[in-house]
Amino acid sequence: MMLLLEVGNLGGIFLIIFLIMHLPSIVLGIIGLAIKNNKPKAAKTLFIIAGVYLVISYGTCGAMMGF
Repeated sequence: MMLLLEVGNLGGIFLIIFLIMHLPSIVLGIIGLAIKNNKPKAAKTLFIIAGVYLVISYGTCGAMMGF
């Protein structure tokens, strides 16, 4: 793990920030798709939360990454 976080090689930090940006919204979207037929209102709420999380993470993590 320390090899990924060397000063010359910032690919590990980029990967960690990228996963923090996308992974929760992907998981919420998958859960929303899984419960879409049984509980459509809860699925819609999960989709909205996933979208809001993605927009906010693009603002905060994207600013850290220099987009």
